[in-house]
Amino acid sequence: MKPTPLHDVHTALGAHLTEFAGWAMPVRYGSETAEHNAVRTAAGLFDLSHMGEIEVTGPEAGRALDRALVGRPSAIGVGRARYSMICAEDGGIIDDLVIYRLAEEHYLVVANASNVDVVHPALVERASGFDAAVRDCSEEWALIAVQGPNSPAIIAALTDLDVPSLKYYAIDAGSLAGIEVRLARTGYTGEDGFEIYCRPADAADVWAALSKAGEEHGLIPAGLACRDTLRLEAGMPLYGNELSRDITPFEAGLGRVVALDKPEGFVGDAALAARKEEGPRSELVGLIPEGRRSPRAGYPVLDPATGAEIGVVTSGSPSPTLGHPVAIAHVRPDLRTPGTRLQISVRGTVVDAEVVPLPFYTRAR
Repeated sequence: MKPTPLHDVHTALGAHLTEFAGWAMPVRYGSETAEHNAVRTAAGLFDLSHMGEIEVTGPEAGRALDRALVGRPSAIGVGRARYSMICAEDGGIIDDLVIYRLAEEHYLVVANASNVDVVHPALVERASGFDAAVRDCSEEWALIAVQGPNSPAIIAALTDLDVPSLKYYAIDAGSLAGIEVRLARTGYTGEDGFEIYCRPADAADVWAALSKAGEEHGLIPAGLACRDTLRLEAGMPLYGNELSRDITPFEAGLGRVVALDKPEGFVGDAALAARKEEGPRSELVGLIPEGRRSPRAGYPVLDPATGAEIGVVTSGSPSPTLGHPVAIAHVRPDLRTPGTRLQISVRGTVVDAEVVPLPFYTRAR
């Protein structure tokens, strides 16, 4: 397993490490429920250095990305970010991405760790013919996140940047604890928060400064286990669960990120236009099962009237915030209406469940 720049820090903290996309990552430090609740009520500190970063630069960088992705990166303002996807010719999702525009001719594409080796060559191929350069710069960045309602106070105590003015899905360069960083107001937990890009050699110092500044604000280190339950409660899709090569953005309920009106088109546009016209073959829904049994990814969703399999759970877990199990599932489009009664086969036991809107949890503004 590949260690992140914070591996020694995690070991010293007694983290339970696990393999994730080839990386040795902290799954928890103590209680994953305590870490989850800290993010919801105070703040959590995450190592996300396994994520991949790809630079696209040059006079036609925006046009190249417009061709490569389903959205319109050329319309992103400098210092802002946008969620997008890269799809295959048949419309299947290769990966979901966050695109930052760092300067007029400089974009940073953040890919999932498991997909960097696919996304990078695809971007290189799709940028061919444009005056743009594509470079995998993942080794040059460590990524640390502070998530939770107390995160603005923690960050503001350490940086010369104007934290209150930094909008959601915006990024700026500046100093944090005397270290040069890029600070983004983004996250994957459903809470306010920040993601901090720094040089790998500076990662331990950034982590230490955040830990010290966060002591009075209830900040604790948090691992992948609680990150998964946090994003599940917030209805955020995970590649490999809700998103895959076998579905299009329309099956994922994310058709809004697809710009079919781009004059120059993009890879997969014909297939996605057809899918939009035909309608999705399945849709993602929230499910609340009765009782305490928690559905997990891969469990069948059943029609109560016939017992026939009409969908599959993509993610499921007990919800620490809500106090009961929740699940996301792909089901037939005609079964997406909130209030619809379905069933889930949980380790051979049939459990009743109700379709509910996503997300399960929305933070107070």
